[in-house]
Amino acid sequence: MRTALLILALVVMVCLPLVLHRSNTGPDSFGGTDDKATAVVARLDPDYKPWMHSLWSPPSSEIATLLFSLQAAIGAGVIGYYLGYLKGRGRKG
Repeated sequence: MRTALLILALVVMVCLPLVLHRSNTGPDSFGGTDDKATAVVARLDPDYKPWMHSLWSPPSSEIATLLFSLQAAIGAGVIGYYLGYLKGRGRKG
């Protein structure tokens, strides 16, 4: 019975974001905070000129997503290593 409830909870957690996304589809449903902030600044001050630019822009959105995912994976690896190190150090003493 417990296994069935865990499987049901897993199915709900996987399907719920898909259902919620369908009700939120629109031109900016996947827009990030950078895009939303740019839109707000453009609305508040149409003559605003950015005073800083990126040194390098990825050639495509796929590359940007890859770099973001790589950054997240490295961060998760560092945190996981540190937590494992603390747990292993706790077992020694």
